[in-house]
Amino acid sequence: MTRAPKPDPAVPHPPPADPPIHPPDEHNRRLLANVRPPDWVSPKPRERYHLVVIGAGTAGLVSASAAAGLGASVALVERHLMGGDCLNVGCVPSKSLLRAARAWRDAAAASAEFGGPAPAGAGDFGRVMERMRRLRAKISGVDGAPRYRDLGVDVFFGQGRFTGPDSVEVDGRRLRFRRAIIATGARAAVPDVPGLAEAGFYTNETIFSLTELPPRLVVIGAGPIGCELGQAFARFGSRVTVLDLGERVLPREDADAALIVQRALERDGVRFRFGAKVARAEADGRDRVLVVEQGGRGERIAADAVLVAAGRAPNVEGLGLDTAGVRAGPAGVVVDDRLRTTNPRVWAVGDVTPGYQFTHNSDAQARIAIQNALFFGRARASRLVMPWCTYTSPELAHVGMYERDARAAGREVDTLMLPLEHVDRALLD
Repeated sequence: MTRAPKPDPAVPHPPPADPPIHPPDEHNRRLLANVRPPDWVSPKPRERYHLVVIGAGTAGLVSASAAAGLGASVALVERHLMGGDCLNVGCVPSKSLLRAARAWRDAAAASAEFGGPAPAGAGDFGRVMERMRRLRAKISGVDGAPRYRDLGVDVFFGQGRFTGPDSVEVDGRRLRFRRAIIATGARAAVPDVPGLAEAGFYTNETIFSLTELPPRLVVIGAGPIGCELGQAFARFGSRVTVLDLGERVLPREDADAALIVQRALERDGVRFRFGAKVARAEADGRDRVLVVEQGGRGERIAADAVLVAAGRAPNVEGLGLDTAGVRAGPAGVVVDDRLRTTNPRVWAVGDVTPGYQFTHNSDAQARIAIQNALFFGRARASRLVMPWCTYTSPELAHVGMYERDARAAGREVDTLMLPLEHVDRALLD
């Protein structure tokens, strides 16, 4: 029997250091030239900054650019890559893959559904990933260190750590501040499964380094990331199995809407195993083997790659929060409705705080924090009305209260449901 080709090696998580940018091609070199220039020379710190921002993802970048645009002296500290999750391992690469996967599906269906030409030959997954890297590099200049230097921001690379209530140290340099914003984001949460790290796996932080399509992919978690990437890889041709302890996909969403998404993924070849607990993992030659307990029975599931998509964990370690008098818990840095922490000089925004973990939420919170920190504003995070979307096919979007939440709050509501099968334009499409 011919053994399937081994995909790129998985990176154990949490890693001893940030995962590398792979492969080292021209596109990733161009990316790094913007978001982590190898020849970057940190500036001499000013005597005191109006604002020090720790973390250069969406929340940190918006905070720094907005404050600098208003004339404040700003220092921006980044441990790894400017642009954060959204540019490097989140929105940008994932939406590139989803667009390519939709094109592959449309090509495969063109003949049967629309009388179009039948595809000839197999697709090229390597080109899909090369396109993603090329476009990511092209976009990266907007989030890059040279641009922020030109905006008047002092950019420092290294681990930022509070050394007191009004100072941060990075790479031996002390940055004193009047105000500070913590915007260190979040990372993939990894379940405590014996043997998982040794067997090897991917998260959203490493899956986009693939250059070969894994013939068999197991996804742990049926939330938005698991559903989006599970469907994409199935459309590329992977045999995808999604495992989840719950009873259905997208548990935060309305059950009837989530079921529509689940059925669409199943039509694309995704197999779901609900009520499934991953008891342990092991490597068997080139295979990653998960021992899954379901309904009182155990089963071994072999895969070429495992993707962990089991939620997010805030990045609060190594920041010296106790030294600064900033309180944090399992859900992240504790903030009030104005996004101020327990240190009156320090605010926190974005994924490192409890609540919504969306790029547009990070942007909106950064603007609230700047108003409150620099101008004694009274803007409140609770006044935001937060829309969001899971980018499966079909997409599932939401804004406002769920019906169940409205009823739980004692409100009388009417529900209007309009299936697209009754809309002519949708039928024709």
